[in-house]
Amino acid sequence: MKTIKHLPEILVIVLLLFFHPLRAEITYYFKKPTIMKNDEAVHYRNIKVKGINIFYREAGPKDAPVILLMHGYPTSSFMFRNLIPVLSKKYHVIAPDMPGFGFSDAPARENYAYTFDNIANTMQGFIDELTLKRFTIYIFDYGAPVGLRLAVKNPDRITGIITQNGNAYEQGLLDWSHGLVKAYWEHDTQENRDKVRAFFTPEGTNFQYHEGVTDKSLVSPDGIFQDQQLMDRPGNVEKQLDLLLDYRTNIKLYPVFQKYFRDRKPPILAVWGDKDPYFSPPGAEGFKKDDPNTTVKFYDTGHFALETHGKEIGQDILKFMAKLPK
Repeated sequence: MKTIKHLPEILVIVLLLFFHPLRAEITYYFKKPTIMKNDEAVHYRNIKVKGINIFYREAGPKDAPVILLMHGYPTSSFMFRNLIPVLSKKYHVIAPDMPGFGFSDAPARENYAYTFDNIANTMQGFIDELTLKRFTIYIFDYGAPVGLRLAVKNPDRITGIITQNGNAYEQGLLDWSHGLVKAYWEHDTQENRDKVRAFFTPEGTNFQYHEGVTDKSLVSPDGIFQDQQLMDRPGNVEKQLDLLLDYRTNIKLYPVFQKYFRDRKPPILAVWGDKDPYFSPPGAEGFKKDDPNTTVKFYDTGHFALETHGKEIGQDILKFMAKLPK
């Protein structure tokens, strides 16, 4: 009876909704709000690995194939901020900050050895804590020697490798600092250590991001600013000097990595900024020599190729991932 009593008022409201000139604006407020699904959101998490806090970003369906993104120097998982939303529509994406980088712990030098073996050991604990049984690994810069150590140790877990300026061949090594870094590797003296300190200054960080980039306006200042702020934390440069010295151990492991490529033949996608001042195109081509399942793609940019060619690289990764075993 109440419905019939108020029928005239209801009809007026219905007529207004259909014929009022502001119909679109009126109906907008009656729409059910759009809520982002948890699968589409990026989650910011922390986990303890052997007493060390590891920060990581996670997105995508939990039951989808996993992509593990390994950042390089001097950055963090922040470098993947634009790539993660592209990949997480179809894949479960995990991007950790390595110890000493980003928002993960940076233990004192006397409590933690800043070597690639030790960081790889920590990241092994990370994948074990998350029980990652099968995953594709994206490696870049410092993330390459860490990620390739993981691949060698966990060959049955690796479904594929995406190497973005992540070197594993001597022919890909360029002279990073007019011979100063190689001199430091050969003779670990205080004098040689002091000569490479400029590598960790704002000028050094800006060089990494901008060198080889045609349109520098495409490089966001956000990453540069965050990287340098974290670099300038008290005591951090000494840790980074330790790690830079230890990079020489990676070169000695190149034959081990190359044997892994020959023996296991994982699908590899090499996406490379061809004007990288650190790792040259022959480094990308080297993967093809050892692994016939390698695809190489070059982009007209520098070291941080995602900054300028993120969309293209994202689409190339999706094509690559679609062909991999689950």
